[in-house]
Amino acid sequence: MQKQAEAEILAPAGTREALIAAVRCGANAVYLGGKLLNARRNAGNFDDEALKEAVRYCHERGVQVYLTLNTLVRDAELKDAEHMLALSCEAGIDALITQDLGIARLARNCAPDIPLHASTQMSVQTLAGLEELKSLGFTRAVLPRELTLGEITALAAHSPVELELFIHGALCMCVSGQCYLSAMLGSRSGSRGLCAQPCRLPFVAPGGTGADLSLKDLSLIPHIRTLHEAGVLSFKIEGRMKRPEYVAAAVTACRQALENGEPEGALSRQLQAVFSRSGFTDGYYTGQRGRAMFGTRGKEDVSAAAPVLKELSRLYEKERPLTGVAFSFTMRPGIPLTLTGEVRGQSVCVQSKKLPEPALTRPLTEAEVTRQLSKCGGTPYYAQSVHCDLAPGLTAPLSCLNALRREALEALTGLLGKPARKQFQAGSTQAPAHKTKAHAVFYARFTDETQLPPDLSAFACIYLPLHTPAPRLRALVEAGAPIAVEIPRGLFGREAAVRAELNAAKQAGITTALAHTLGAVRMAQEAGLLIHGGFGLNLFNTQALEQASSMGLEKATLSFELTLAQAAALGGELPRGLIAYGSVPLMLTRNCPIANGKPCRSCGKDEVLTDRKGICFPVACTDGCSELLNSRPIYLADRLAEVRGIDFLLLYFTRETPEQCAGILTQYQNGAAPDGAYTRGLYFRGVE
Repeated sequence: MQKQAEAEILAPAGTREALIAAVRCGANAVYLGGKLLNARRNAGNFDDEALKEAVRYCHERGVQVYLTLNTLVRDAELKDAEHMLALSCEAGIDALITQDLGIARLARNCAPDIPLHASTQMSVQTLAGLEELKSLGFTRAVLPRELTLGEITALAAHSPVELELFIHGALCMCVSGQCYLSAMLGSRSGSRGLCAQPCRLPFVAPGGTGADLSLKDLSLIPHIRTLHEAGVLSFKIEGRMKRPEYVAAAVTACRQALENGEPEGALSRQLQAVFSRSGFTDGYYTGQRGRAMFGTRGKEDVSAAAPVLKELSRLYEKERPLTGVAFSFTMRPGIPLTLTGEVRGQSVCVQSKKLPEPALTRPLTEAEVTRQLSKCGGTPYYAQSVHCDLAPGLTAPLSCLNALRREALEALTGLLGKPARKQFQAGSTQAPAHKTKAHAVFYARFTDETQLPPDLSAFACIYLPLHTPAPRLRALVEAGAPIAVEIPRGLFGREAAVRAELNAAKQAGITTALAHTLGAVRMAQEAGLLIHGGFGLNLFNTQALEQASSMGLEKATLSFELTLAQAAALGGELPRGLIAYGSVPLMLTRNCPIANGKPCRSCGKDEVLTDRKGICFPVACTDGCSELLNSRPIYLADRLAEVRGIDFLLLYFTRETPEQCAGILTQYQNGAAPDGAYTRGLYFRGVE
C-alpha cells in the first residue's frame, strides 16, 4: 500500500496569481500547463519563460510542479510534444501528467528522468490497470472519480504505484477519458482540452431533474483523512479555469481538514459560495447514487460568489513561511561571525565583514541570537532551529545578525530556485509507413448475441459481450464463426468477475479479446488471449500505435475523433481499423440518468434522453454502467473509397435487429447510399 506520513495537497494553477494563491495557502504541489498540449487550453497557462519562473518560485518554497501534457496528440503535434519535454527537462519539472500512450512512449525515450503520472483520462479502474501502468514506466495514477471508498481501499492495498485522487471540484457525468459528447456535437474534443460542456445543458430523462447529465461539484474534503489512511497519497483539486480565490479557499480547506479533521464551517460556506453547482456532493464515495448528486450552476450560485471574493483573497495576501531553515551561528574571537543555513539537505555559509568584540557590559546571548535569526517575516522561510556556538565574553551588533540572516536566506533562495535540469535526448517521432491489404475486411461488434444474423461468413471477426453465456460462445466457435469477446469499458469493482469470465470464454474456445482499457489489456494477456485494442484506448497517433504494439496488441481500433486523412497518415506496422458504422457511445457513466425518473425495475429497452432541440439520445445499460449513444449512426458505406490506410472496418451494432444488421452489411458490401438519418461522424470535419 502506498502511504506516507504527510499527504500531498495538489492545487491547480491556471494563472500565476492562482499559483501564488496555492503556494501561500499551503499546497505541497501544483499542476499547470504550458501553452501547448494541455487539457485546459482556455486557461491562462504559462509560456516557456513563465513556466521556468513558476518552477523557480515553487522550488524556492519546497513546492513541486507537475506539468500537464495531457491531451491526445496528432502526429503533426509530436514535435510540439518533444519541445515541451525538452522544456520540462530544462525547467526542472518534477513530473509529467499524461493520458496519451504515444506521449508516454515519447517521454520515456526523450526525458527518462522525469516521473510519469497517469491522468484520470487513462480510465484506470483496476489493480490490473495499475500494474500495466507500472510496466509502462508510470510512478503514479490519478484514480477515477467514480470509485467508492471500498474500491479505493482495495486498490491502494496492492497498488504498485502512488495513488492520486480528486478531492474537490467539477464532477463529470462521464468516466474520464470515455467522453466524446463535446467532440461529436460541437467538434470540440474534451480529450484535446476544449470541452464545451454540453452535458451542463438540458438533457432530460422522463421524470428526471431536467439536467440529467449535470452533476454537482465534488467535495471529499471532509473525508481526506480517511482517504489518506486508506492509502491515497495525493489529493487533487480541480480548477485550472477557476479564480485564485477559489484555489486559495480549496487549498486552505484541505489543509484544515488534514490538520483538524474538517475545515472551518465559515470557510466551507465560502468555498461553496465562490463556486458550486447548487452545492456539493460526495459523489460515489459511499456507493449511493441518485437525484441528489445532480445540479446546475444557477443565477443564485453566481451571485453568491461576489461577496466572498475579497475576503478569500486575504488568504493569500502575504507570503506564508513554508520552508524551515536550520541555522547554526558561530562567534569566536578573531574570526568573522559565521552563519550556516540548511534547507532540505542544501546549505549555505556566510560570514560578516566585522569581527566580534569584547563585551564591555553584557555579552551576546543565545536568546538574542535566536530572536534575531527568527525574524524571517516577508520571506517564505521560518527558523526551524537555531544552534549557537558562542565564545564567552563576546558581543556583536544586532545589525550584523540581521545582515547575515538576509544574506543567508538570499543565498538559499538562489540555491533552491536553481533549475534541477534533467537529461533530454531528442527522439525520433517517425515510424515506417503503414502497409495495408488491397481491401479492408469487415469486423462486427454486437451488444447482444441475439442480434447475430443467420449468415456470419462475411465477417472476419465478430465481437460479442464478455458476459455472453459460455455454451453459446462454444457453439458459435464450433460452428466456425470468428468470435472474440469484448471486455466492458466500465470495470469498477468487477476485476475478479471479469477474470472469471475471461477464463470461461477461453475454455469455450475463444482466443481473442477486445480491450478498451489498460486493465482489460492486462487481464486479457494474463488469460492467454490475443488482444485487439478498442476505441476506448484513444489511439490517436503513430507513437501510440507503436506503444500498443509493444504492449502485445495484435490489432487496434483507432479513435473515432480522427479524420480519415489523419487516420490514413498514421505509420507503424500494427493492423488498425475504424468504426465505419454505428451509433457510437458518447458517454460511459456509472450513474444512469434514466434512474432520475424511474427505478431500474421499470426501465424499458428503448430509454432516451432528450436535448433542448428535441433530439433523442438512446441510453443503454450493461455490466453495471450506462452508455449514452449518439442519436444517429455513423454511415460510410457510400464513401468507402475515401478510407485509406485501414485494415478493417468495424460495424458497431448497438440496438439493431438481426434483420437490420444483415441489411446494413449488404449496404456496405454494395457501397449503397444511406436510406435514413445518419452522420459522417468526425471523419471529415475533425475536432479542434
